[in-house]
Formats: sequence, structure tokens, C-alpha cells
Amino acid sequence: MRVLGLDTATSGCSAALWDDGRITARRAEPMARGQAEALVPMVDAVLADAGVGFADLDRIAVTVGPGAFTGLRISLAAARGFALAAGLPVVGLTTFEALVHAVPEAERRGRTVLAVVDSRRAEPFLQLFADDLTPLGEPALLLPDAVPGWLPAGPLLVVGDGVPLLRPVLEGREGTAFAAEPGLPDAAVVAALGAQRAEGLPPQPLYLRSPDVTLPKGAA
Repeated sequence: MRVLGLDTATSGCSAALWDDGRITARRAEPMARGQAEALVPMVDAVLADAGVGFADLDRIAVTVGPGAFTGLRISLAAARGFALAAGLPVVGLTTFEALVHAVPEAERRGRTVLAVVDSRRAEPFLQLFADDLTPLGEPALLLPDAVPGWLPAGPLLVVGDGVPLLRPVLEGREGTAFAAEPGLPDAAVVAALGAQRAEGLPPQPLYLRSPDVTLPKGAA
């Protein structure tokens, strides 16, 4: 099973190849802008590093959101374009899934995991997971001050690029820890998850709020 993973959902750009149980090539850079220019060369480099082409792939996996309006569309458009040209299926995964599956089991054991994505507005995107990474309810959009009252009791691990938004309201909460990772989705995790799933979310943006941009007239 060879899976190409892509992510531009937040403030990073990454591509990675999963090949029969391991990541054989990966490129990643933090960037808030410029993913449109960076992603395709990054994919070319990953495939060259692994010594494979699109004809050797079994599927493509991509983050569908939530995240930045433009960023989501960059990797989704690339995934759909590659898939159409090569006749490959596309598996969609949420940004939350990519974040929590990157956390080592020992770090999350015995804790509820809160994935928090910076929405670039006052309310971050949130979703809770059990320590076995089973989702606990639907995603939410809350002001930071409302988050402590929304959380279940017990030990908590917070992960994601929205951690700085919640640290002031959660740092004194008993049993709360913040993940050591930088908090950006990683295409290596996306590719590994994509290899495990014959079906995923459709390759369409997952928005938890209306886009904060205006599209040109006549654009869908």
C-alpha cells in the first residue's frame, strides 16, 4: 500500500509517502502563506526521494479541515487533480484527527485529548477525543473563556496550533498538560491514517464557520 499524504490546512505545508508500513519520504515546512507555490514542488521531491511516481500509488490522503479557508482549498485541489490524472481514490481526514494521532500513546494515556485549531478569529476550532483517540462528540467553536466550563472533568492533554489561545484559561486547571509537539498537522500522519482507511471523508472542505472571504461573482 502506497499512500501520498498532503496537508496545507493550517500554517504549514507538508507531503509524505507511506509505503507498506512506514514513511519513506517526507517534506514539511511551517508557512502561513505560500503553500500554493510550495506544495507541488514538495510532492515532486517526496516522490523523487522515494523513487516512485503517481502510477505506483494506491491512494491519496488529505486533510479536509477545519483550518484556513485558502489553505484547505490548496491541498484539496492538488489531491483531486493528482487523483483525476492518475485514476486514484482520495481519502479525506480531519485536521483534528491528524493532530491527535501524532501524539505518542504514552503522552495521552489516561487523558482526554483536546485538539484545538486556530481559526484566526476569536473562537478556536475544538474537538475532544478519548485517550484511544475515539472522538467524544462533534467539533465545536467556542470563545476561550467558555472552554473550561465545556470540558469534562479529569486529566486533559491539549494539542494543536491553537494552544496559545487556550493556555491562559487552562494553565491553572488541575491535571492539564500541553502536548510537546509544535501543533501543525503532518502529512506523514495523514498518509499513515489514509493507508488504514479504505474510505474516509469526501475530499471537500470541512468548514465550521462561513468562510471569511468573498469569492468572485459567479464562483461556486
